[in-house]
Amino acid sequence: MAHNIPEDGTLLPLMEDFYTIQGEGFNTGKAAYFIRLGGCDVGCHWCDVKESWDAELHPLTPTDQIVANALKYPSKNVVVTGGEPLIYNLDYLTTQLQKNNIRTFIETSGAYPLSGNWDWICLSPKKFKAPRPDITPLANELKVIIFNKSDFDWAEKYAKTVSPTCKLYLQPEWSKAGEITPLIVEYVMNNPQWEVSLQTHKYLNIP
Repeated sequence: MAHNIPEDGTLLPLMEDFYTIQGEGFNTGKAAYFIRLGGCDVGCHWCDVKESWDAELHPLTPTDQIVANALKYPSKNVVVTGGEPLIYNLDYLTTQLQKNNIRTFIETSGAYPLSGNWDWICLSPKKFKAPRPDITPLANELKVIIFNKSDFDWAEKYAKTVSPTCKLYLQPEWSKAGEITPLIVEYVMNNPQWEVSLQTHKYLNIP
């Protein structure tokens, strides 16, 4: 997939890290430090960070340095995203963050085995590479991107695989938001176990 990355997770291909406001899903509105790892083979055609797909474009960075960067900011929330972060062993990263009283959130397609110790798991399954059945029951949040009408049935399929306490979100794919959002609103009004997630960071014009 990428560089010769040590299996102990002490080096990770860091695409970018930045401090912002979490824009979508359950933790919307919270200040958070984002760690975006390079490398993904899920291949969503509407992905808004396609430059994350090739891990070799992103420098192998000491995990201790990534943690030190996170500690410079006042928020105690860190979101690990990608790419697909679970390509890598994230045990060391989460251990070091949690030693420093940082809450650890992950955004994953669930296509790879779970590593790391997480305070919040946001599962966003993708049709192109299905989530592993051993990950779906662990999700705190199921966030399904709605690109066309058939995605509602697909969302219900995965809603049956998560725990009863898992939060359920439907989020319009950004480029089709004008067309899809009214369908989601109607769907959630008819199926109130679901909630609407919007990419508020795009409205706020922040990362």
